[in-house]
Amino acid sequence: MGTRLTGKTAIISGGAGGCGAAAARLFAAEGAAVGIIDRDAGRGEALAAELGAAGCRVVFAQADVAVAADVTSAVATVTAALGPVNVLFNHAGTITIKPFLETTEADWDELFAINVKSMYLMTRAVLPQMLAAGKGSIVCTSSISAVYATPNEVLYDATKAACHMFARAIAVEFRDRGIRCNAVCPGFIETPHGNREVAELTALGVDVSEAAISAAQGRLGRPEDVARAALYLASDDADFVTGAQLFVDGGFSAV
Repeated sequence: MGTRLTGKTAIISGGAGGCGAAAARLFAAEGAAVGIIDRDAGRGEALAAELGAAGCRVVFAQADVAVAADVTSAVATVTAALGPVNVLFNHAGTITIKPFLETTEADWDELFAINVKSMYLMTRAVLPQMLAAGKGSIVCTSSISAVYATPNEVLYDATKAACHMFARAIAVEFRDRGIRCNAVCPGFIETPHGNREVAELTALGVDVSEAAISAAQGRLGRPEDVARAALYLASDDADFVTGAQLFVDGGFSAV
């Protein structure tokens, strides 16, 4: 057990699986009380039970984080159980992979709701608690796709570029009120999300073979790689870091 988040309450949206679940485990191991918010009740409740059995303070709240009423209710549930929130990890997101001219307006609206509107709603719900305390840290999951385009991912790339600037703008507006906001930008990560991306891009003729990924970033990333980066940004170790984009991509973005 570590101490980097001792005394803090953290909310993780999209915290039931993948990198979000890895972050929930790591944040709890580092002393945080953890609120897991996700629309997948089965996995969310199982993870909360696992962490609770290990002696961690944790609560799960089911929500569609693209829906304002769900967010308000879930944040209230976490706060009532664990106290005011000091750390918010805006991790919830998904991907749409289609040739651009086959995408629909509904695809666009759905992806922006899940990937971008959710960050707006979650941050708006939690930020007043942080401002009242005079300190808080927000971490937003962006992607290499915020700055490196991939064929058949126009919608996804656009949402992640929005996440990138959302984090920077929050950082600038609230820096002098004790709030930090940063983005973590994963490369290709071995999660259900990442595996689906590889499979669907391959089916469309994009080379994301093991050899191509190895050449671009050395290996597939692991959920724990992203969780450790998010932990750093969330913790007081990053006290003078705000408005930054931390690429967790094995050098993909360095070429």
